[in-house]
Amino acid sequence: MPVTTGTYDSIAEAQMMPRLIRLGPNLFGASFTLMKLLPASYILERADERGELGPDTVIVETTSGTFGLGLAMRAALLRRELILVSDPAIDANLYRRLTDLGARIEICKEPAEVGGFQEARLRRLAEIRAELPDTFCPEQYSNPDNPRSYAVVAEQLSRALTTVDCVVGPVGSGGSMCGTVRGLREHTADTLAIGVDSHRSVLFGQADGVRALRGLGNSLWPANLDHSVFDEVHWCSAAEAFAHTRELHARHALFQGPTSGAAYLVARWWAERHPDRTCVVMLPDEGYRYQATVYDDAWLADNGHLLAEADRPAGPVTVEAPDKAEDRWTRFAWGRRAYNDVPGAVPRFSDVPGALTERTPS
Repeated sequence: MPVTTGTYDSIAEAQMMPRLIRLGPNLFGASFTLMKLLPASYILERADERGELGPDTVIVETTSGTFGLGLAMRAALLRRELILVSDPAIDANLYRRLTDLGARIEICKEPAEVGGFQEARLRRLAEIRAELPDTFCPEQYSNPDNPRSYAVVAEQLSRALTTVDCVVGPVGSGGSMCGTVRGLREHTADTLAIGVDSHRSVLFGQADGVRALRGLGNSLWPANLDHSVFDEVHWCSAAEAFAHTRELHARHALFQGPTSGAAYLVARWWAERHPDRTCVVMLPDEGYRYQATVYDDAWLADNGHLLAEADRPAGPVTVEAPDKAEDRWTRFAWGRRAYNDVPGAVPRFSDVPGALTERTPS
């Protein structure tokens, strides 16, 4: 994938790679305009090289967030038809932008009994593919080209910083953290990986439930999530993530989304406690979608997410098992273990079409 400086062939290339910004003496932010544009572009390019995109191939995918936007930008530039399956969580501004780019959006209005809206979306996706003669699904949750696409980010960080002792980032599909950390460990095997998740996400052993904090976490297991990559996992509440999204803006003029705020909360804490080690925090997307929500004090107050300065935690609660996590900023030493080797993680029980796995309902 060519990435140039100075001039670009498209806006997609110009926005693909992060800016590396110093946020503290030993803390750097990898600040993306739209992080998911990188795997979306890479997946489509590799598919084209393999002959999987014919002249009439329709691209179809399930998404309620920025991966869909990355696909829509690329599909518009490639003049390709795109169908995205989503759910009511998709916000009006994102919906309008996707449709402006020519994407067709299908909304699943009811969640599946097990797996929630993500499972309902997978089922509708399968129906659409059965109805059409020629489709390609990027399958961001299971396509290994998703984590592979972040090799260029690892190279960028290694060139700029030489040694990266710790990477902190939100986890959704598993692609960005697993791909970046694997690449960095080719240079420095002891690079630490700290994943940031939301309470009531199944990714690291909690029971599934309703989550106010979107853009990270999941109700199903992505095949691209390699648990053995992670040294620690931190879970934080929506209010904590939103407050630190605003703090990231106020202190550093970085106007990012709430997944960036969640990761920044954890990364700043780690960097302050390890002043002789270099930390990079992944900041996935800009904050324009959240101006009427995260960046609006009235909305925060009305929805119970306004966190007073005095109530902001100085650090996480450390627990001995995922099922002991409190409904606030909580830390667990994952220890690069496979999921089934972690005591207190809610067990899996079956495979689901679409290369995701589901868990026992809580």
